[in-house]
Amino acid sequence: MLDFEISITACTRCGECVADCPARIINMKGDGYPFIPVEKEINCYKCQHCFTVCPTGALSIHGLNPSGSRSLETGYPEPDKLELLMKGRRSVRRYIDENLDPALLQKLLEVAWHAPTGVNSRQVLFTVLDSREKVARFREEVMSGLARVVRENALPKGREFYANFLKLWEEKQVDILFRKAPHLLVASAPETVATPAQDCLIALSYFELFAQANGVGTLWNGLAKWAIDGLLPETRKSLGIPASHQIGYVMVFGKPDVHYVRTVQHAPALINRSFQE
Repeated sequence: MLDFEISITACTRCGECVADCPARIINMKGDGYPFIPVEKEINCYKCQHCFTVCPTGALSIHGLNPSGSRSLETGYPEPDKLELLMKGRRSVRRYIDENLDPALLQKLLEVAWHAPTGVNSRQVLFTVLDSREKVARFREEVMSGLARVVRENALPKGREFYANFLKLWEEKQVDILFRKAPHLLVASAPETVATPAQDCLIALSYFELFAQANGVGTLWNGLAKWAIDGLLPETRKSLGIPASHQIGYVMVFGKPDVHYVRTVQHAPALINRSFQE
């Protein structure tokens, strides 16, 4: 059951919920009020478009109360400020040795989980190391595993440079893999969903922008991703990532120990305007 309910006193019978339903399962009764036929309920995407588009808050679905949502009438961020955030974000490789406030960390994850997913599967799993102590323990596990792989001369072709990372860590405590960031985030999704890799990448993009808007630095960490997902697959188990999941990407983050003061100046965008006359 979808718990699709309409407040007769609040509904204006405008038809917005019918027009905006991606699954096209909402109909109008003879009296002009919307409803979902029982036989069509199975086709609901659970996207909540009908819930969010209702101008008077007359519609409830899945037991959700409109009063529990935030109003969009106050407006979105100013375009110039959003542009500055997007152009000004930097990959951060220097971090303060300090944990984020747990409440802020939780909020970053909750907001990022609002990212869109293919066919609204909503199956992205955030595996997070929420303290520098946990990251340090995981780093030791990874470095120990790399030491074994190097001793066995088992680094695959094209990944020989990991031996240099190991040497830098063992001799100088230089952490190329995790940059001594206090936190680590792995986004994964079941291989059975429509777009597992894309869902993870979109979710991490949401995470990064909201993190940097809150003064939190981030780094898309392909080196850690390759180590976890290729060189040392046993680390997936220690992180608790289900075997049925595809890892989309890995990100490290924390309070930055660097301050950037201006945007970069890239060349013009590469644009292909197709079907031009």
